[in-house]
Amino acid sequence: MMYQEPSKSPWGKVQTYDMLCPGVFLVSTASHGGTMVSKEVTAFLSPAAKRCGFRCGGYLCFEEDTQEEVVLRELLDKKLWKIPERIRDKAAFEENINRSVKRYNPEYWRARQSGLEAAQAARREAPARLTER
Repeated sequence: MMYQEPSKSPWGKVQTYDMLCPGVFLVSTASHGGTMVSKEVTAFLSPAAKRCGFRCGGYLCFEEDTQEEVVLRELLDKKLWKIPERIRDKAAFEENINRSVKRYNPEYWRARQSGLEAAQAARREAPARLTER
């Protein structure tokens, strides 16, 4: 599927963009920027992540200074994006993402942690159910 790169954003005319993965654009304008997620890719985001963004022109948009890390966290969790090779300390980069999410989007962080805990519990219970048969 081909995704149309955005020429306009809620922050103004797009000057440059990086495609993090198909349908997810990190955009810069003259004064601001953020991440724009196409409606097709929005389907992969958690409900908690969707609540952190706002809709504009067929995209779900995330402010660069407070919400962008929510998209990065979601893409990393779903293995749709990898931290670029140019970033040497990937663990520190990921911890910075987590720190920002915890600070600016605590509701999203709590929902993510609850989901991770539920998934871990389900994985622990699955082998027990198989051996009970």
